[in-house]
Amino acid sequence: MKRKIQAALFATVAIAAAAGGFLLNREQSQIAPAGMHTVSQDTVDALLALRLPDTNGEEQAMAQWQGKVVVANFWATWCPPCRKEIPDFAAASQALADEPVQFVGISIDSAAKVRAFNEEFRVPYPLLIAGNHVLDLAEGFGNAARGLPFTIILDTEGKVRHIKLGVLHREELERKIRALLPS
Repeated sequence: MKRKIQAALFATVAIAAAAGGFLLNREQSQIAPAGMHTVSQDTVDALLALRLPDTNGEEQAMAQWQGKVVVANFWATWCPPCRKEIPDFAAASQALADEPVQFVGISIDSAAKVRAFNEEFRVPYPLLIAGNHVLDLAEGFGNAARGLPFTIILDTEGKVRHIKLGVLHREELERKIRALLPS
């Protein structure tokens, strides 16, 4: 009888832990409107002030894409979830090519690794090379863990409209972007 009670108690704790983990993961992986986490204008300005080299070594300014919906995706070649979502980002980028939308991959990696990745996957949008210091921005956007992948979507006025820590699938991504485009 004592064994049955212990087994039942163990099962209850395991189920509760699993449910808690599921709910925590679900909460962290949702795209959240900017209002759910207050993002300071200084943080947005810091993102738009970034000047980073692309895979050809040419410096690119994030500010050049102001006036468009900007999808800034923080990722790394060594990050399996990042590698999983990039084909969806590439497909969405191509599907929205005629719209005022700019995808930008901000890689926390070496230039050589990002170039090799791009040669293999032919990503149709700029891949910029950044160091770990760029993840300092993530905290201002609510990503205190500095986890990857991490995506920020700015509207055409440069306001944060969506933030997501975790994999973002094509359908959800396109739906969020299309809602920000002029009718």
